[in-house]
Amino acid sequence: MNIYALSSGPGTSGIAVIRISGKDTSEIIKSITQKPVPKPREATLRKINNINTYKLIDEGIILWFPGPQSYTGEDMAEIQVHGGKAVIQAVLNSISSFKDCRLAEPGEFTKLAFQNGKINLLKAESIADLISAETEIQRLQAIKIMKGKSSEKFNQLRDKLLKTLSFVEAKIDFPEEDLPEENLKKIKKDSSSVLNEINKILNDQKVGEIIREGFKIAIVGPTNAGKSSLLNNLSNREVAIVSEMAGTTRDVIETHLNIDGYPVIISDTAGIRDSKDEIEKKGIKLSLSKAENADLKLVVVDAKRVDISGFLNDLLKKDAILVVNKSDLLKEKLDPEIYKLEHVLISLKDNLNVDKLISKIKNNLKNKFISEEDILITRERHRQHLLQCADYLKNFLDKNDKKDFDKAAEDLRLATRHLGMIVGKVDVEEILGSIFNDFCIGK
Repeated sequence: MNIYALSSGPGTSGIAVIRISGKDTSEIIKSITQKPVPKPREATLRKINNINTYKLIDEGIILWFPGPQSYTGEDMAEIQVHGGKAVIQAVLNSISSFKDCRLAEPGEFTKLAFQNGKINLLKAESIADLISAETEIQRLQAIKIMKGKSSEKFNQLRDKLLKTLSFVEAKIDFPEEDLPEENLKKIKKDSSSVLNEINKILNDQKVGEIIREGFKIAIVGPTNAGKSSLLNNLSNREVAIVSEMAGTTRDVIETHLNIDGYPVIISDTAGIRDSKDEIEKKGIKLSLSKAENADLKLVVVDAKRVDISGFLNDLLKKDAILVVNKSDLLKEKLDPEIYKLEHVLISLKDNLNVDKLISKIKNNLKNKFISEEDILITRERHRQHLLQCADYLKNFLDKNDKKDFDKAAEDLRLATRHLGMIVGKVDVEEILGSIFNDFCIGK
């Protein structure tokens, strides 16, 4: 089956790029241009015709990439035409009329590249991350993964475990023969070394995932404290409805920001109070959940009635900034206890000290993203496989100490398998769908 898709963005543009991949790509190009395929990897100007009527659609550039020296590993071509919607649709319709030719699914070109051994799974994911990168730090992280440092590290660890597994299986296959003492020591030393390295990789404060997904900031606090106003101020636009009526915000409202190059997701949450309204109660439950999962909490309170007891006190214990709003209405000094907490006294109405709050947020961001080590984990999938690998290695070391080689070998095999699944060294069909469905069509 041959696949095709618009690979450039939808909408009107100067140039549109349409990709084709499959065994009949050369025949499709011949039919649509009424000429032989051009020289490989050489941009060639051709008339683009309707396959059925031979009427001219447009004049554009053809790039021919015979397999296996192509992105997908199959015969592949790119057609560059003018980016008008009618032109694009006419070319796509013409290609679709060719036998055994269908529209590509999201990420299918990259999936073929992986399946044909052109790239590994980590590089495939980094391509998706590069396409969706909105900030410089996200782009740099995607480029680092594309260069293959992560793949190299995980493959090194896997190779070390495979060598260890060969020693263990030798002992199982030839139980009557004693393994050399140095081999027994090497089994324990190498498996322990891999476990230590994995634990070190896991102890990364989830920086890679935060960069990829965005630093999560939750604005929480009681009703009418100015949470929605703060969201609008930080976003420089009207994201949330602001009203004097308490309980206006009932659901979580999110907006994506770029703060000094760092990707940030700010959530405005429902005001927390005792409520009999079922919808508001659900909103409050969501608020507490967002606060629990946030990388930073902005706990907003009214300067006239600062009460940090109960749930507010709990929220302020970790990764939080107390934001005392409505300072313009304050007629006396704040409680001295407030000064013991990390706080900012602001007035959103007068735009007072908001810059100080933003400065504190930036410092928090920079401190979170400081990492001396190379980031190796960028997705929860990687983390889960490493955690599973570590668990099986612990079991292996325990059984190996007890000379239970048969059962120990199975733990080592499973540990090796989980490392392999990160880079796609083993059968990973069950996870391919979820990975490549995140891609845009045409990639």
